[in-house]
Amino acid sequence: MTQKIKLDIISDVVCPWCIVGYNHLNAAIEQLGMQDKVEIEWHPFELNPDMPPEGEELRAHVARKYGASREDSDRARANIAAAGAKYGFEFNYSDDMKMVNTFDAHVLLDYAKQLGKQTDLKMRLFAAFFTEAKDVSDRSVLIEQAAAVGIDAEQARNALNDEQLQQAVRQQESHWQQLGISSVPTVVFNRTSALNGAHPQETFAQVLQELAKS
Repeated sequence: MTQKIKLDIISDVVCPWCIVGYNHLNAAIEQLGMQDKVEIEWHPFELNPDMPPEGEELRAHVARKYGASREDSDRARANIAAAGAKYGFEFNYSDDMKMVNTFDAHVLLDYAKQLGKQTDLKMRLFAAFFTEAKDVSDRSVLIEQAAAVGIDAEQARNALNDEQLQQAVRQQESHWQQLGISSVPTVVFNRTSALNGAHPQETFAQVLQELAKS
């Protein structure tokens, strides 16, 4: 194999199974020693594009969107936390946790791609939201997270106000939706095949091995 395997990952930073799935994928990459043989690009998907600026209490959101009871919610949180812990990611769910709008986060991630820091910022935003209970719809929080991965704060602020970047994110969201992607995480391999959901490490390893042979 001479060319790198292109991995397009469509996800949202407030999607718990997106970080779980990525950690499974990353573990498979490390297991196979393919760190230098893959190229990862993150693409925007908003779980709640109509979420207002003030956000929505998470339990109320899950009950409204999925019809989940408190017991359902507690069970889901425990399952997600266990899945995250297995691969070293900490979920700190709390009763005052909110679901928030993520459009600005995606704009900043698109800018970070230009600097080669997209995955770093993506990981930082997952941790900020799920581990540290930060509001990733708050621009000051987003700028802090960008600075934490080495992006100049003033450049981050300018990026958030960049109408061309904003339009690019909307176009990307529309592009993947038109291709039929309606849930995340989705990993697209070499723009030819895809896996939807947080598949096990072994599944990702199998796909990567097959692609490496081709």
